[in-house]
Amino acid sequence: MDTALLIARLLLALVFFVAGLAKLADRKGSSQALIDFGVPAALASPLSTLLPLAELAVAIVLIPTDTAWWGALGALALLLLFVAGISVNLARGKQPECHCFGQLHSAPAGWSTLARNGLLAVLSGLVVWLGWEGDAGQSALSWLWALSGAQLVALLGGLVLVGLVGGQWWCMAHLLRQNGRLLVRLEALEAMLGTGGEAPSQNGAQRAAGLPVGTQAPSFSLPGLHGETITLEALRAPSKPVMLLFTDPNCGPCTALLPEVRRWQRDYAQKLTISLISRGTLEENRAKSTEQGLRGVLLQEEWEVSGAYQVPSTPSAVLVQPEGTIGSPVSGGAEAIRSLLSYAVGERAQLPMQPQQPQAQGQPCPNCGGKVHPNGHAAAQPAERTGPKGGEPAPEVRLPDLKGNEVALADFRGKETLVLFWNPGCGFCQQMLPDLREWEATPPEDAPKLLVVSAGSEEANREMGLTSPVLLDQQFAAGRAFGASGTPSAVLVDAEGKVASEVAVGAPAVMELAGADWATT
Repeated sequence: MDTALLIARLLLALVFFVAGLAKLADRKGSSQALIDFGVPAALASPLSTLLPLAELAVAIVLIPTDTAWWGALGALALLLLFVAGISVNLARGKQPECHCFGQLHSAPAGWSTLARNGLLAVLSGLVVWLGWEGDAGQSALSWLWALSGAQLVALLGGLVLVGLVGGQWWCMAHLLRQNGRLLVRLEALEAMLGTGGEAPSQNGAQRAAGLPVGTQAPSFSLPGLHGETITLEALRAPSKPVMLLFTDPNCGPCTALLPEVRRWQRDYAQKLTISLISRGTLEENRAKSTEQGLRGVLLQEEWEVSGAYQVPSTPSAVLVQPEGTIGSPVSGGAEAIRSLLSYAVGERAQLPMQPQQPQAQGQPCPNCGGKVHPNGHAAAQPAERTGPKGGEPAPEVRLPDLKGNEVALADFRGKETLVLFWNPGCGFCQQMLPDLREWEATPPEDAPKLLVVSAGSEEANREMGLTSPVLLDQQFAAGRAFGASGTPSAVLVDAEGKVASEVAVGAPAVMELAGADWATT
C-alpha cells in the first residue's frame, strides 16, 4: 500500500507540475480560459498567475512524506473546483477551452475532461483518506535508496521507454493532425477543380465564383466563440436569408470591413442573418469580435467550409435562401459584398454580377490583399486605385513599431524611402521574404531606405527577421491612403516627403522598385 500511495503522489505531482508550468508560460490564454468558464474579467488576470502557482505548490508539497497529506488535500480541493466549473458549463451547453495544460494541450472541455479530473480527484481523495494518520506512503528518496542496482537500471530504462513512447505518440498525433489539415485543403481544391474550376472561355471570362444559384447549400456545424456549436440549419429562418461572410483575422481588407458588418448586423437584423465564417485561433477571433462588437462568428478549422462553398478569397460573401439553397454567386471584396447586402435587404432589384478574369500568376489577390487560399484566388476586377499622384505630398503615416514606439513617415525625410505594405499571413509576402532579407543584407547602390507597414501580430512580424523598421497597421489605413489595394505592394517617397512612384503591386514590381534584380523562380 505504501508503494501504491507513493506512485499516486508522484503521478499527481507530475500532472500539477506540468499544468502549472504550462499555464504560467501562457498567462494570456489562461486568463481568457478563466473568463470563458465564468470568472469575472477583473479576477481572471490575478487568478491566471495564482492558479498555476497553487498547482506548482501542490506538486512540490506532494513529494515529501511529511507534507504529502496537505499536498493531496490541496490537489483534491483544486480538482473538485475544476470538476464543478466543467460541470456547470456542460449543464449550460457550453464547452469552453479548458486550457488545462496551456499551449501544450487545450481542447473544449467535455465529458472526457470531466472524467479525467474526476479520476485525479478520486486518486487525491485516496491519498487524503489513507494518509489521514500521517502515513501517506513511502518517502520517494528512501524508496529509491532501497532499490538494488538492477532495479534502478530497470526503473531508469522504464522511464526512458515511457518517455520515448510518449514522444512517439505526441509526434504521431501532431503528424496526423497536420495530415488532416492537408486532406481538408486537398478536398477543398478537388471540389474547386471538380465543380468550379472550369477553364476560361475563348474571350477570357469564367463563370461566376461559387456554387450554382439554386443548388442545395452545403451544411456545416461549427464552434462559436463561447463554446457553442452552430449549424447552418440553426442560422436559417423561415422569412429571411443568411449571408455567410468569409473572413480571416489577419486579412487587412476584412478588418477594414468589420465596422460596417457590425452596423449591418444591427440595422438589418429583421431582414437578414449575417454570420461570419472565420479561421485562426479562438483568442484572436474573440479579440476581433469583442473589439468590433460582432455577433455570429464561427470558426472553421482550416478552409473546409470555404472549399465546400467554393469561396476563393477573403473577404467574400454568399447568400443562402431561407429554404437552404444558394442564393447568389460568391461576392469577393468589400464593394461586391456591399452590393450583395443591398440586394439581400431589398435596396436593389437585381443580383450583383461578379465579373471574372483569370488571375495572373505571381500577382496579389485584389480582394484579400494577396492572401493565398488552398482553392484559388479572387477573380473579381480590382477597384480603380486612388491615392496621391507622383509629386504630391505623401499621406501622413504615424504608427507604432514593434517596440511600441510611435514612428512617423516624416521621420525619414532626407532619404528616399520605400514604403512596403505587408502582411505576415500573406502567401505572396512569405514567398518574397527570402529575397527581401537578401536585399536588406546586400542592398544595391543608392537603394532607398525600407519602411515596412504591416498587419498581423507583433510576434508574427518579429519572426520575419527583417532589420528594417516595421510599423503595425492592422486596419490597412496607410495602404488605402496611398492607394494600395493589397500586399505585397510598395511606393517610393522621395527625400522631400513627396510620392515618387506609382504603387508597385506584387513581389517582382516591389523588388524592381527597390532597385533589385528579380529572377522568377
